[in-house]
Amino acid sequence: MIKIDQLSFTYPDGTRALDGLTLQIPLGGAVGIVGANGAGKSTLVSHLNGWYLPQQGSIMVDGVEVSSRNLERVRKYVGLVFQNPDDQLFTARVYDDVMFGPLNLGMERKKAEAIAERLLREFGLWEIRDKPPSHLSHGQKRFAALAAVLVMNPGVIVMDEPTSDLDPRNRRKLIGLIGSLQATRIAVSHDLDFIWESCSEVCIMNEGRIVAQGAAREILSDQALLEKNGLELPLRLQG
Repeated sequence: MIKIDQLSFTYPDGTRALDGLTLQIPLGGAVGIVGANGAGKSTLVSHLNGWYLPQQGSIMVDGVEVSSRNLERVRKYVGLVFQNPDDQLFTARVYDDVMFGPLNLGMERKKAEAIAERLLREFGLWEIRDKPPSHLSHGQKRFAALAAVLVMNPGVIVMDEPTSDLDPRNRRKLIGLIGSLQATRIAVSHDLDFIWESCSEVCIMNEGRIVAQGAAREILSDQALLEKNGLELPLRLQG
């Protein structure tokens, strides 16, 4: 499992983003992390593959400590899809972005090419694989960034606001895709209807800590709990 114990993190400007956070996530599950702006959600998931390293406390992923000496091993196992795809896509062609990770991790080229083609076709990006990422729509960029992570076949995939700026059709496509994955799925999102549909468990964060954790539909139906933590019921429950 993913085991986080007393994790704390403070930014250079003095903002304390995580405050002794403790959390366990079983491998193979689908977990949503929700909370108001500033609760520490993005900072938390950025620790899971070593984008940030613990200042205090520890993180274990499938028995491996997230630390500077284990970064290569951790990043092969945990794929992080950033909130802004422009932070993730950096080459001159979409295809090169998708191929970059597996080739640099030592995957055999023909295998990488086969996986990349399958994903790009599935995401509707194959015909525009030679375009610069800057020429894509935001939704296309989001799927390209996701493909660039999935091509490495991670055991854990972490997604930060994955439905941001997606139209209804692509949002539905993303929900179906996430549901088909065998990897452990962790999603940070303000879209509580997306969390309702795609996650079996939910954690609520507030002021850098986990304040509630449980079955998604139980947590997301608790209006008093949500409002106490700066959230509202999913739209589907608002009548």
